[in-house]
Amino acid sequence: MTSDGETHATETETERAAETTIQPETDPFLSLKRGATEVYLVRHADALPGADEVVGGGYDEQALSELGRRQAMALAARMRTLELAAVYSSPIGRAHQTAAAIADAAGLDVRIEPDLREIALGPIGPDLGATLPPDEVAKLLRDRLREIAVIAVTTGNWSGIPGSEPSAALRARTLAALQRLADAHPGRRIAAVSHGGAINACLAAILGIERDYFFPAANTSLSVVRVRGERRMLFALNDIAHLSEASLLGFDPSS
Repeated sequence: MTSDGETHATETETERAAETTIQPETDPFLSLKRGATEVYLVRHADALPGADEVVGGGYDEQALSELGRRQAMALAARMRTLELAAVYSSPIGRAHQTAAAIADAAGLDVRIEPDLREIALGPIGPDLGATLPPDEVAKLLRDRLREIAVIAVTTGNWSGIPGSEPSAALRARTLAALQRLADAHPGRRIAAVSHGGAINACLAAILGIERDYFFPAANTSLSVVRVRGERRMLFALNDIAHLSEASLLGFDPSS
């Protein structure tokens, strides 16, 4: 039988061992110092062209608009001090151009991540004929995007558009991309430029929200997620503080 002193020493050592084992996992806010990755999910800047900016093809072929370029520069200026480890982008042009502004300010190259692409939608609205005048193409693009937005906001899903990417596939794809990028940069901050539908679905999966589209993601909005292993935590949603000038919002904030 051990003496009281020996028993106390044994208990103290056991407690310390338990603290050593448990403490690294007691990380309620997913600290970067303990290996979490802070991911800045960015929706691309405005890419709805005016008549003088229209190029051939549909929405995916359009470059950032003049408004979008100013939004991207404002975003890049805000993110300049973050010491990003990497900047990733969807392969679609409007996302890549937005990512390029961030990367240039950070002294980095843009890395393409195919799974950051927007949800694949079935056909909606009239076809954009190559022979239409630019002003009509610009109007059709705006009408089409508005119709898509109405479906997304009112129903919260894309099943009303036949032929669209299934919800389960969309969520799995975007979550896998988030996890893959986070795992590559433990303890660092990264930017991932994507699209409104893709970001909504990814965050809905993290938060356990049934709707695939639950908030109106603004152009160049920032949503911040920390990831460590299988744990994910949302820190910011749809932040557009860098668009402090009303002329950069792309909508009337008083309406």
